[in-house]
Formats: sequence, structure tokens, C-alpha cells
Amino acid sequence: MEFCPKCGSVLVQKKTREGCPRCSYSSKGKMKIVASEKIKDKNEEIEVIKKDIETFPIILGKCKKCGNDKAYFWTVQTRSGDEAETKFFKCTKCGFTWREYR
Repeated sequence: MEFCPKCGSVLVQKKTREGCPRCSYSSKGKMKIVASEKIKDKNEEIEVIKKDIETFPIILGKCKKCGNDKAYFWTVQTRSGDEAETKFFKCTKCGFTWREYR
């Protein structure tokens, strides 16, 4: 790929010459396309560690299953946009999930 020495834009090939579409610069000869380095295929091994990491805030909420008083908390808009969102809770001890509507 070549650039115009006057304005710096990319030179495009016309019928017999290459020229600048911005200014009226034109050069004689054919456009040269220089290939850059070849992309090498690298087979790298990546270790995937699957852990159940909870990043939700913890609030006080009594679990109906085990009686634990701490739960993860998040909200989801499960109904139409003009209604309140649904609150979901997940026990930090047993993993029991429940929801609360407004």
C-alpha cells in the first residue's frame, strides 16, 4: 500500500496510473502491494479453571430451606418496563434460590 507524498492519503489505482483521490498527484507505474509478515498459527494451551465464583452483593435475607441469614442478591426485569423488577436471592450456605415480587 502506498501513500500520497503530498497529502498522505492512500493512493488508488486508476486505469494505467495510480493517483491520489484527494489532491491531483499521480505517479507513473503500477501500484505495489507489499505483504506484511505472515500470520503464524500458534497452538497455545490455555488452562480453564471452572469455579462457581459469586460476585453478587451479600445481604441479610433468611433462607427458607436451611435458615441461613445471608443471601446473594440481584434484580432482573422479568415483566414489562413500567412494572417493578423481580428480586432474586440465593443462599450463601445451601444455594437455594428464591424470588420476591413487588
